[in-house]
Amino acid sequence: MISYISSHPFISSILFSVVINLFFFIIAFSFKTDKVTDLSYSLSFVLLAPLLLLSSGANFTSIQLGLTLAIVLWGLRLGSYLLKRILITKTDDRFDDKRDNPANLIRFWLLQTVAVWLIMLPYSKILTLRGDHDITPLTIVGFVLYLLGLIIEAVSDSQKFRFKNREENKNRWMDKGLWKYSRHPNYYGELLVWWGLFIVVTPLLSGFGFLTILGPVTITLLLLFVSGIPLLEKSADKKYGSNKEYIKYKESTSLLIILPKRNR
Repeated sequence: MISYISSHPFISSILFSVVINLFFFIIAFSFKTDKVTDLSYSLSFVLLAPLLLLSSGANFTSIQLGLTLAIVLWGLRLGSYLLKRILITKTDDRFDDKRDNPANLIRFWLLQTVAVWLIMLPYSKILTLRGDHDITPLTIVGFVLYLLGLIIEAVSDSQKFRFKNREENKNRWMDKGLWKYSRHPNYYGELLVWWGLFIVVTPLLSGFGFLTILGPVTITLLLLFVSGIPLLEKSADKKYGSNKEYIKYKESTSLLIILPKRNR
């Protein structure tokens, strides 16, 4: 039974995701802390990718290894940033309605568990493919997009972190650097990461394998309509909605994609 599960990455992926997120849920619920709630998202990928690679009987091709390294690198970068941020802020106001509400907290962790599994579908699929994996132009394009996304996300996070930790900016929205041209450049970078990795996989897909596009589609839907941009936009509108400068910034700045300012 164990050997069957480990040899089927789609099954072992959901099981590993459940175990990893259950572990962090117990910590968050028991200690009423936000320190692991957001961090657990990135750590899920850091742990899941090598676990799947080692347990699946994969061939350890250059593409399999490259994808594993890419996912772990992205997760470690994001995780280190989230840890540094939460150690300073102590709490995350996005979890105010969940921290002391078991039902809301459970729903959050269930959503995250399933989301991690879905986002990892292209990676899980590549581990089921045997034989050599040829490097194609699409492979290179995918990794270039991934690298571009990684840089954009890292730079965006760093710029916002430095901005928000200056006393004079405590009650001001971030509109410097990449944030001058996008209200959420970090999420734009994250989407480039996952769509780039999917493009790496596409030359090796056929038939139902293309259904693994659900991976990048899932993270896109989450960031655009569920747990990413909507929450931050609502929070920003509540804080700065009556400020004319903020309204001007919002009207002239792209929501996601980094674009030149719109003339108003």
